[in-house]
Amino acid sequence: MPHEIAHYIKFNWLFLNKMKCRLFLILIVCLLGLTQTFAQNNDLQLAYQYRTNGELQKAFDIYQKLYRQDNETYYPQYVTSLLDLKKFDEAESITKKAMRKHPGDALYVLSMGRIYTQQGQPDKANPLYEELIKNLQPEQNAIASLAMQFYRSDNAVYAIKTFEQGRKVLRNDRLFGNELISLYRYKRDKVALTEEYLNFLPENPLYLNQAQNTLASLYEGEADYAMLRSALLKRLQKDPQQIIYTNLLTWQYLQQKEYDQALNQALALNRRQTNNNGSDIFELCRTLTSNGAYDAAIRGYEYLLTKNTRQDELYIPSKIELINTKNLKITAGKYVQADLLSLEKDYIDLLNEFGRTSSTAFAMQKLANLQAYKLHKLPEAQKLLEEAVAISGLRPQLLSGCKLDLGDVYLMNHQPWEATLTYSQVEKAYPGTPMAQDANYRNAKLAYYTGDFSWAKGQLDVLKAATSQLIANDALNLSLLIADNTQLDTAGKALKMYARADLLIFAEQPDKALLTLDSIDQKYPGNTLTDDIMMAKARIFIQQKNYAGAVAPLKKIADEHSGGLWADDAVFMLADLYENQLNDKEAAKTYYQKIITDYPGSIWINEARKHFRILRGDQPDTSS
Repeated sequence: MPHEIAHYIKFNWLFLNKMKCRLFLILIVCLLGLTQTFAQNNDLQLAYQYRTNGELQKAFDIYQKLYRQDNETYYPQYVTSLLDLKKFDEAESITKKAMRKHPGDALYVLSMGRIYTQQGQPDKANPLYEELIKNLQPEQNAIASLAMQFYRSDNAVYAIKTFEQGRKVLRNDRLFGNELISLYRYKRDKVALTEEYLNFLPENPLYLNQAQNTLASLYEGEADYAMLRSALLKRLQKDPQQIIYTNLLTWQYLQQKEYDQALNQALALNRRQTNNNGSDIFELCRTLTSNGAYDAAIRGYEYLLTKNTRQDELYIPSKIELINTKNLKITAGKYVQADLLSLEKDYIDLLNEFGRTSSTAFAMQKLANLQAYKLHKLPEAQKLLEEAVAISGLRPQLLSGCKLDLGDVYLMNHQPWEATLTYSQVEKAYPGTPMAQDANYRNAKLAYYTGDFSWAKGQLDVLKAATSQLIANDALNLSLLIADNTQLDTAGKALKMYARADLLIFAEQPDKALLTLDSIDQKYPGNTLTDDIMMAKARIFIQQKNYAGAVAPLKKIADEHSGGLWADDAVFMLADLYENQLNDKEAAKTYYQKIITDYPGSIWINEARKHFRILRGDQPDTSS
């Protein structure tokens, strides 16, 4: 018995020692494998860096070493490195061996095609690609994988062919829509992209905005939009109930500024839909208004008012927007007093019908501005805005806007103390915001208008750092105006007269403003306000829509005061007038170019660049 125990102990001791040795050997092997893998990864990173830096031979040496260690794992990198060094024969040789070993493997077939292509032999490459596509199996993932390999090989044409053949073998024309859209966009194939979107959108309507943005970035003119319109009309003939096509056709008309057609299309669709409350028409009308298509927008709002009743959600907003659009139409063009009085009556009727509430406060603000600036009924405007700011539950932004407008009316109505109190309320309510900076700027201008130049300049110098670029620029200009014209004339007598004219311009009393401006030189000869007076007159002419009349003083500033305060403003205003009012694109381009070359630090530089490029005919950047 003791002998057997001893034998048993000896056997187990030997067994355990053997197991330990085996485990040790396995551990050594694993560590060696990990070390080798780590070394290979380091080599790959180093080779990639060499290739990125253009050190192709160094990269090749590493890839060759790795390829000799493991042919199949490092084949893609090695063959790419061979092609980098134009070692076509060797690349062809190893690829043919791989193809024999792995017949039908797309990786090696694509590589061989790539080798032929880089040698300038596409006639040898294309049959290989065609064979791959011809032998596609009805497996969606495999088809997508092959197409992706083509794309990664910079071969978008065969990636598209793969997807097209994939649809046939899978018998589903709806597959791969997103992928084909991306490829057609990459190739800038406008016709194919358009057709693919028209196939894709009916089942994927949420992509409509994406489609509109993509097509807008790719289309270059009337011919492209005409192609879209033709394609849409054909499809609508077959499927007139397809809403997505109607919406896209409406968008197409908007892009071509055919606003009446856009509205007609939307109205026709709305009439066919019994459960549509007209929100799409409402949004379209807002777009039409923002594009200056006031007549079309008015027609749309009037349709909504006949479609809806007073209890419907869109009735009051439609009525308000209808009157606002009429307001814009009248004030944007030549108008007579009767037009303004008719508009005033529309607002008053609206307020009488629906009351003066938080829902109609926006209309109260619009009416007050009409009365203050166009009809010069300052007491009525003041009373209306005082009522508006007293309404409970107003949105903060609307309340602040009404208060700022009320402060302006107080100012024009010779109540500067009430004006400054009202501005200060807004400033204190929203400290540090653009709204507060606007209120502070109006307070500074009030001081300027009333001749307190020292206090005004102190406030303006702070506002030069405002987050709003426009306020900062205006504050800088006004601060410089005060500084330039109070150095020699410490009492600023000529400037006080100019400030009174400036206030008359603000109050839209151009005739009185012109008389005041013309009196400055007579009363204070030798003053330093020459270019300022010319800029003020240009602003008056623009206010009166006498755009041709504004050109002369602006040109005089640009030519004779090119280093003055208003020089870049005058040049940009000339460019804008020629582009948008006087229809002289070449003159506009010249003045935008002048901003770019002569005033690179101007606030207008980015806008000038954008408009110059458009007028020059540059195509929009679609790289993003």
